[in-house]
Amino acid sequence: MRDDVHPATGFVAVVSNGWPTPAIQKAHERSETFGLHASGRPDYDVLSGVGLELKREQNRVLCVHATPVMETLHEQIVNTQSMIVLTNAEGLILHSIGDDDFLQRAEKVALRPGANWAEDRQGTNAIGTALAERCAMVVHGDQHYLAANRFLTCSSVPIFDPYGDVVGVLDVTGDHRSYHQHTMALARMSVQMIENHLFATTFQETLQVSFHGRPEFLGTLMEGIVAFTSDGRFLSANRSAQFQLGMPLAALRAHTLSSLFQTTSAQLIDRMRASLEPHLMLNLANGAVVCARVQYRRASLAEGSRPFTVHGAAQPAARATTVPAPSAGLSRLSYLDTGDSQVALVIAKVRKVIGKDIPLLITGETGTGKELLAQAIHNDSPRRDQPFVAVNCASIPESLIESELFGYEEGAFTGARRKGAAGKLLQANGGTLFLDEIGDMPYPLQVRLLRVLQERVVNPLGSTKSIPVDIAIICATHRDLREMIAQNRFREDLYYRLNGLVVRLPPLRERSDLSVVIQKLLQRESHGCASRPLSVAPDVMALFERCAWPGNFRQLGNLLRTAAAMVDEDGEIRREHLPDDFFDDLRCRTEARRLPDAPEASAASAASAASSGTESFAMEDARLVDVTASMIAATLARHGGNVSAAARALGVSRNTIYRKMPAADSSRGSGDA
Repeated sequence: MRDDVHPATGFVAVVSNGWPTPAIQKAHERSETFGLHASGRPDYDVLSGVGLELKREQNRVLCVHATPVMETLHEQIVNTQSMIVLTNAEGLILHSIGDDDFLQRAEKVALRPGANWAEDRQGTNAIGTALAERCAMVVHGDQHYLAANRFLTCSSVPIFDPYGDVVGVLDVTGDHRSYHQHTMALARMSVQMIENHLFATTFQETLQVSFHGRPEFLGTLMEGIVAFTSDGRFLSANRSAQFQLGMPLAALRAHTLSSLFQTTSAQLIDRMRASLEPHLMLNLANGAVVCARVQYRRASLAEGSRPFTVHGAAQPAARATTVPAPSAGLSRLSYLDTGDSQVALVIAKVRKVIGKDIPLLITGETGTGKELLAQAIHNDSPRRDQPFVAVNCASIPESLIESELFGYEEGAFTGARRKGAAGKLLQANGGTLFLDEIGDMPYPLQVRLLRVLQERVVNPLGSTKSIPVDIAIICATHRDLREMIAQNRFREDLYYRLNGLVVRLPPLRERSDLSVVIQKLLQRESHGCASRPLSVAPDVMALFERCAWPGNFRQLGNLLRTAAAMVDEDGEIRREHLPDDFFDDLRCRTEARRLPDAPEASAASAASAASSGTESFAMEDARLVDVTASMIAATLARHGGNVSAAARALGVSRNTIYRKMPAADSSRGSGDA
């Protein structure tokens, strides 16, 4: 085995000459746990037609940037008995191109669009193993777990988005007898091109520093690219930048422009404006000197206005200060009134104070819709035509929240923007300021916020001026502020200044309008697809009613969005369209209900529970097991005994079917035939 670390990109590839390396051995062990057999028939259940087009649309950005790169790569390896494959993050092949004669051979093992090459489907293979290991992989000939795939040699490189998440795989596959050592290098370079395109698309309105130790490498794949906010906060870095800075993405997130390049954003922009040279010289924290190009783009306030350029770099224009309003239907109180008595009471209360100088405090679990309620209150208020500015106090670093809220004057601190910046309080002037997760506001800043609320004036950092503000205040938190007051973590005087009206949004499990909520969410998912309205099967709705929904609307919305993408032509969401973890949540809730309320429960109460409640739970579990077994048996019959196809239809792994349906266990060797 050889672990190659590319000197410029930091890619790690596991390469071998046919011996069972540790990485390949681990992959084979995983393949066994998936219930696969080396001599078995591969999973040839290929997605096609509408289903494949939906997957391509869901990965449209990846496909747009990867397809031209694939074409270029194909020109370099044409007539080498090979093909190029692009998959999504689950291993589903989205596109493939290659030599016609080899494409025909690859068809025999379903190496084509619509086929899934994750390890649980195809065993050890470069695509699936690269996804599992999150690094580049070469799987050569006999290293494939399934014998049917051993005529192949595959070189796969995972594609990461700018946030460090895997979004797909680029794979070059050919006949194992004609493998070339340079194939992996070409695949790596192609992936770096795709990742750089994704990076540029994601961070269009930021401060970007492109750098390298040698000026001739600027503008090439070897240059590092780092994106910062206008005040120097780190956003992301491409692979080459991570390598040159000597830190992975996770470690770089703790840094700023100043700590990485020994300069502030204001100083860097001033140098860029004054320089007549094509690049600047910057110092890294380790003492190295690099050549750099700087681009600075800001969103414009007026539609159609464009940033201007000095020495090839875009300069700041005016910036919009308000959060775009959501669609009117989703942000009115009447839309949120869906029949639950608790929610109706909340809406009735807030309607009575809308337009009056009474602060609102919204409490409730995470994901219960606190910001949506705040937007609805604003849009039903006399301030509806003024800004609605949302600030998440938990997401802004403590060192920056003061300048974010109150703004600052030019030169107020190192790195301050020229001409200063208006804070969120001034941006919300005339409208509504929504302070989400107010319980996470640093204690020292709470006294400053209290003063603003009492005196209605703002003093930006570094300024002696007091600027009057007219704002409506809405706050939200999932914390117990009274308990935090007792622990000296939240100011009591600020609490009583904020709680003019306190309302609590109930968690989803306590609401009586779940079916109406689901219907509204499905209407949103069906938007633009009038020919296929979405619905929920009655037995699935019964499961939804039993679920505790610990993630509330976030969990429900994600589940419905995923299910909507998987439904058949009739648009009905059935059990097979639900993810495994949903059923896990149901089982956990059932098991939790079995536990006594307190460990010191008496023997008499325990005996009583055993003779009554336990019996009912046992009957319920027995019925659930029967339903599960029946559903698996029916699905297996519908797919001619093909366990892989049945597992895909049910949205579970093959192991789940073998575990839940003992009768299927005896057919492991032939169930996929």
